[in-house]
Amino acid sequence: MGGAAEKARFYLERAAPELREFEEKEIFTKDEIRSLVVKRSDYEHLILSPGTKPTDFLSYISWETSLDRLRAKRCARLKIRNSSSHASQARTFNIFERAVNKHPGSLQLWFAYLDFAASVKATKRWNRIATRALRLHPSESSLWALAGRRAAKVGDMEKARAHFLRGCRFCTTEPNLWVEYARCEMEWLQKIEAKKAGKGVRKGVSPVEAIKDTETLQEGDVIEFDDEDSEDEDMDGEMMLPDPDAEGADGKPKKKKVMTEEETRKIEQSPALSGAIPMAIFDIARKQQFFGAKAAEMFFDMFAQFGGVSSQEKIVGHVLGAMQEGYPGHACTISCWVRQPVVGVDVLSAEFPKALREVLVRLKKGLEETKDKKALVGKMTSWIDGVLAVEGLDEGIKMVLQHTKGSLEK
Repeated sequence: MGGAAEKARFYLERAAPELREFEEKEIFTKDEIRSLVVKRSDYEHLILSPGTKPTDFLSYISWETSLDRLRAKRCARLKIRNSSSHASQARTFNIFERAVNKHPGSLQLWFAYLDFAASVKATKRWNRIATRALRLHPSESSLWALAGRRAAKVGDMEKARAHFLRGCRFCTTEPNLWVEYARCEMEWLQKIEAKKAGKGVRKGVSPVEAIKDTETLQEGDVIEFDDEDSEDEDMDGEMMLPDPDAEGADGKPKKKKVMTEEETRKIEQSPALSGAIPMAIFDIARKQQFFGAKAAEMFFDMFAQFGGVSSQEKIVGHVLGAMQEGYPGHACTISCWVRQPVVGVDVLSAEFPKALREVLVRLKKGLEETKDKKALVGKMTSWIDGVLAVEGLDEGIKMVLQHTKGSLEK
């Protein structure tokens, strides 16, 4: 294809059928359509010109999506039901493709591309986009975390763990991905314990069987990294081979396997249900070059958020023990030790005042033992501010915390 003007004309002509539909159905007036063509032409010349930036593509995409929202609103008002957003979505995907091909190093574009694919529920395409992004940016922890959390969200913990483990091999210079991996496992434990308690389980279904069903693979929710992964597949109408395990020899669906008592007992006694995986993630993270008191505090703060997990006390104690062993007297270690009594205790519960009393005793001792009093004061002041921001907090507790904060700031 020739210069920028010819390329712009080519892309503009591809949008002509949709513009004719707008005119025929009177969704937009002729003057509005004329202004749309001018605006789209300006954007096409902008992104095709030398020196274009990722923000230019994002501006173009933002305009296209806002135009489609306007079209949808007018169709709803005019009661036009045979107008869809398929053409707009296809054009937006095309702009994103041109954007990431021209600026493959822009993480902003890749994240925007993934967000758009998720918003239109294009699951298989999302997986292909994520695969390409991860191949180009294998050390970007946020991409691995996004892929892992998406797999966990649809109930496929096996794939989620595979993404996190693979990402952790590349991301060894910062703790963010490791903390997200542990968070994902804690969320899984929280979900498992809710199932064991019978919450969210259908009537007549065993809680243990419901636990086993939490790790199910949904069609299209797999990100492939092998050599046979095709990035140029047709985005629509893919042929899927039948699952040999889904049907019997007679072609009828196989009956669901009933769990035996021994299998049920093994699941209930599994170390994974007692917090072994989050602790193992933390122990392996301790051997990485990024690990230090601040990284350990990130793990502690994250684990402290899961009050509904029965193994929380054990996991938090494990982290704190490692901190006291490796970094005694550090402000991060003392801060975690001081706050340990209130971990898992609801601020509005009757148990909180007793736990707070222990916190204040430890705080006084910690201020004497810490190597960096100023840093510890900053951490504890921030924690107190967070508690004071809770709505419905008891007035007596407020008074105590405000007095403590005042004495720390002197």
